[in-house]
Amino acid sequence: MSKKNTQTVMVGAWSWGCGFAGGDQVFGQTLDAQALRPVVNKALDLGLTQFDTAAVYGAGASETIVGELLADVPRENVFLSTKFTPQIATDTADPVETMFEESLKRLRTDYIDLYWIHNSMDVERWTPMVVPLIKSGRVRSFGVSNHSPEQLVRVCEILDKYDCKVSAVQNHLSLLHRTSMDDGMLEFCHKHDIDFYAYMVLEQGALTGRFDPEHPMPANSGRGQFYNKYLPALQALNDELARIGARHSATVAQTASAWAIAKGTIPILGMTKVRHAEEAAQVTKIKLSAEDVATLEACAKAIPMPTLREWEAGA
Repeated sequence: MSKKNTQTVMVGAWSWGCGFAGGDQVFGQTLDAQALRPVVNKALDLGLTQFDTAAVYGAGASETIVGELLADVPRENVFLSTKFTPQIATDTADPVETMFEESLKRLRTDYIDLYWIHNSMDVERWTPMVVPLIKSGRVRSFGVSNHSPEQLVRVCEILDKYDCKVSAVQNHLSLLHRTSMDDGMLEFCHKHDIDFYAYMVLEQGALTGRFDPEHPMPANSGRGQFYNKYLPALQALNDELARIGARHSATVAQTASAWAIAKGTIPILGMTKVRHAEEAAQVTKIKLSAEDVATLEACAKAIPMPTLREWEAGA
């Protein structure tokens, strides 16, 4: 039976653990289970019980940490989201099932609440391979990430033949990156009762007010190499987020996250500190006005910087 997401914020675990595509390489952070335990405990205390990870994050390290930190929590009390990533698929008879089984072991569970195909590589090949997992009940709901609207429609057509459906889409969406608004993806999801999960709402920290030219991101990290050169241009948007946020007793990060909720999405918020969980739990109480939203979007549109990342559809 499908377990519907009932929360409007999800805990993101991309930066948890080290290794390929992990916290040290992408974010310039080294975080293990011991460091993250207070964060997870605080999130659970505040009712944030939905966690998003992927087999590729830290080459499985993120899933391992999530599994360890939730091991003593009754399984029915948490919602686990993880992903099949085609780029790291093994040469087995059923690469999807192989990666899925590995994820189950790391997460210490026998089912996944929301399982994703992580990107749109070869939709025709990978989509049907998820069907047996859905039919068995080990995948309670299914979604696609980094797919275009055309690819989403094709996935829906394929699954419809098996009486299965797409329950969710997870795409990059932020004030700076509005492709899913411009290409009709968000509208399609709303029309067809598909949950839209927005990742990189804070652009890996660039929209938190924490970083500026005098306080850049770690230079040896993936995010630092991408965003540091744009920090001067981002100052105006961060200032506007701070100004509007002050009226709502909200931080810059909370205001950027509240914008994503105002657009009808579920933001996936990376959490590495206890205060991140505390701030995330308050985000749903922030109600931006239509004028706030319009002002922020106008400010963001004036910033000349690319935001399409190398793993996304269209890159």
